[in-house]
Amino acid sequence: MASAANGNGHLQSIRLTIPAKPEYITLGRLALTGIARLRVEPLPAEVLGDLKLALTEACTNSVRHAYAGGEGHVEILYELHPDKLVVEVADEGEGFEPPSDPGSALDSDELSEGGLGIAIIEALADEFEIRERAEGGSSLRFVKHFS
Repeated sequence: MASAANGNGHLQSIRLTIPAKPEYITLGRLALTGIARLRVEPLPAEVLGDLKLALTEACTNSVRHAYAGGEGHVEILYELHPDKLVVEVADEGEGFEPPSDPGSALDSDELSEGGLGIAIIEALADEFEIRERAEGGSSLRFVKHFS
């Protein structure tokens, strides 16, 4: 499902649902690149690269933690506003317990496998939120503001 405006400052959004398998995360990155190209002023390559990394980490969290090796889906919502990009990655799985202070993972001497994902997203995004969904699963939302 997708909706787009004609470049006159309206919200443009895309909702993508992928199987919760690592090989499908690339589709999410491609969709991010596509919606970023809808901007009148292109995003700098470094900013787009940071957003792709944050998205990859968010999707990886859902793939790795949500379904415990079972079947499931990850839903990605992209909202392109004139002044920001909002990305929300959601699943209906078991979820995981986010660290109480995600930034502390960067200071730790002992990093668990995959333990940096949340800290990376938080460092790259201007806004960051993880919440449990009322219908089950979890949602990770991040926002990048454009100057």
